[in-house]
Amino acid sequence: MFSWTAWRRKRLRARPFPLAWQETLGFLPVLHGLSTEEQRKLQGLIHVFVAEKSFEGCGGLEMRDKIKVVIAAQAALLILHLHHDFYHRVNSILVYPSTFRHNMMHRQGDGTVAAVNQSHLGEAWPGGPVILAWDSAYQGGRRADDGQNTVIHEFAHKLDMLDGTTDGIPPLAQDLDPPSWRTDFTAALENHQRALKAKRPHLIDAYGATSPAEFFAVASENFFERPVALKQEEPALYQRMAAFFRQDPARRQA
Repeated sequence: MFSWTAWRRKRLRARPFPLAWQETLGFLPVLHGLSTEEQRKLQGLIHVFVAEKSFEGCGGLEMRDKIKVVIAAQAALLILHLHHDFYHRVNSILVYPSTFRHNMMHRQGDGTVAAVNQSHLGEAWPGGPVILAWDSAYQGGRRADDGQNTVIHEFAHKLDMLDGTTDGIPPLAQDLDPPSWRTDFTAALENHQRALKAKRPHLIDAYGATSPAEFFAVASENFFERPVALKQEEPALYQRMAAFFRQDPARRQA
């Protein structure tokens, strides 16, 4: 059956990649190490992402191609080898110049619910937009050795949400052995929580211990930015994530 969307995306992926966009990618070490074939595939994904998503500047930020390409490239890295539909539940990406604030509803100890004004670098809303602070999104891609990448973090949440639940377990193909995947993921999370409680150093940021969803997002940051260290510290987790993303970034850094 003819698919207009598939035809349009094929044409977009075949477009020449602008030189200015290529120069922008050169400033993102998180993308270094990709094979020539992977680079071409990533460029095609970027074309589709930029064309299909609504990028909106907020807080006075003027939207530019550089902003779109930096965000699209890092989001596309996650789905480079996945069966996907270009984050089809993400229609818009809201970008602030820097840290943004808004009210979040939190349940208090006495059971009441109150609005708390908080600062954020990024958010991913179920069924809604991704919201990013531009300075963090850019620096996260430029420094690829600290395990902190706002774009990867928020779009990892979006992958997690694809099955309707935000539980740290994205939809898994049967060839990944979902029960074993969950077992190794849970063991890594519990090991992380024990390390924090015992005040032992751990590669993954403490924020990852707050919930399975945050652990998956923070682990994804480290998987792409510090894969060799993650493979050494949490080998089972690394292998499960490599199987899910169908990538082996540690080999790229070898």
